[in-house]
Amino acid sequence: MKVLLTWLINSLALLIIRYIAPSIQIKGIGTALIVTIVLGLINSIIRPVLILFTMPLTVLTLGLFVLVINALCFWLCAMLLRGFEVSGFWSAFCGSILYSTVSYLLRVLILGQRFAIDRWY
Repeated sequence: MKVLLTWLINSLALLIIRYIAPSIQIKGIGTALIVTIVLGLINSIIRPVLILFTMPLTVLTLGLFVLVINALCFWLCAMLLRGFEVSGFWSAFCGSILYSTVSYLLRVLILGQRFAIDRWY
């Protein structure tokens, strides 16, 4: 049940960021649901491989290169799906940051889920 709710929250986050960033277009709620699934698959399959291959660059940039990898995954998702358009790399970069932020804020508001570091204390 929690996975389904997280999926819906992430889809809602995509629908919200289309109003914040006009360079990101999503056709409708059905497209947002499909984009969330595909983006989840990309993030679980392709992203770890990219992080592994770019580890020296990621260490050299103190982890900031992971933001570029996130943007590339976001952009790849837009290239694969109809109805989800991102106008360029910088739009994907800002969109991936916005998506993560809005998704996190919605999870905090709806689920009451806090950042993982809160559980360490």
